[in-house]
Amino acid sequence: MNIDKTKPVLVTGGNGYIASWIVKYLLADGIDVHATVRDPKNTTKTGHLLQAAKGAKGKLTLFKADLLTEGAFDEAMQGCELVIHTASPFVIKGLKDAQKELVDPAVMGTKNVLDAANRVASVKRIVLTASVVSVYGDTQDMSDQGLKAFTEAQWNTTSTVDHQPYNYSKVAAEKVGWEIAKAQKRWDFLTINPGLVLGPSLTTASDSTSLSTIKGLADGTLMTGVPNMDIAIVDVRDVARAHILAGFTPKASGRHLAVSETLTMWQMVQLLKSRFGSGYRWPMMVAPKLVVWLMAPLQGYSRKFVARNAGWPLRFDTSYIQKDLGIQFRPVAETLADHFQQMLDDGILKVR
Repeated sequence: MNIDKTKPVLVTGGNGYIASWIVKYLLADGIDVHATVRDPKNTTKTGHLLQAAKGAKGKLTLFKADLLTEGAFDEAMQGCELVIHTASPFVIKGLKDAQKELVDPAVMGTKNVLDAANRVASVKRIVLTASVVSVYGDTQDMSDQGLKAFTEAQWNTTSTVDHQPYNYSKVAAEKVGWEIAKAQKRWDFLTINPGLVLGPSLTTASDSTSLSTIKGLADGTLMTGVPNMDIAIVDVRDVARAHILAGFTPKASGRHLAVSETLTMWQMVQLLKSRFGSGYRWPMMVAPKLVVWLMAPLQGYSRKFVARNAGWPLRFDTSYIQKDLGIQFRPVAETLADHFQQMLDDGILKVR
């Protein structure tokens, strides 16, 4: 599918962590962008996008759209051949109503965007921000399935609204996307399935899960010990580029696992410590699984989560995305260093 670069590209959730980089790169490449946000007039949330548009070759137009409002994306989609749908909540703990806070926005948002594509004749391709957790629910799944590594062929079948609700929201949204896509023949559908997305943000917002994950490693939150847990990591800039490559690579198709490396939390700490020194409240040890399991409810996690994720190996085969999109991923050490440095520059973290 050939996409005309002189036509605008729609990016939903345009002021999000990943989407902001997508918008910045598209504008710099001379491509016009229609970006949907909750409130285009809120410059606190959109100022970094307006800044990215200054001096860029491409033109930015902001549109108001809500994930749960039917027909909200029709206006923004007019004239677009490529739609990049990134908008979806990313919350992994502290939920009061997972169905309402996570699953409904993820599923209904995807449905509303794809339904709009069926109404807007210009659309030729949609790229969805999915996740590696559409492929697996718990780390233990890999061993249960007798796999050496997850590939794009696997689907998460172990998550529910009560167990791993974020993971469930992502696989539910992706499945709805494929169902709608297969019911028509005018546009094609691709997904980017990243691991934990880290790296510098274009905003100074400190409330994202990506930022809080790194902050917790240095501010004493996990000083008594980190769980022995594998985490698939990828750089936000690489994820943004992957979306754009998926949009404009004519022969690209299917799902794409986007993972640079899989590290334990302890390995992440050692990389950061070697780069930034001992002036932080780093974790002192890898906590025994039994201790983590006992303390889980106090930390906002279930004991089932600990049982099925701590101490189990996690690996991904990323050969397909490298072949299909021609992308190479940054080393995680670079990603972590850039992420941490920005948090220092923004005052989110301070040396003791």
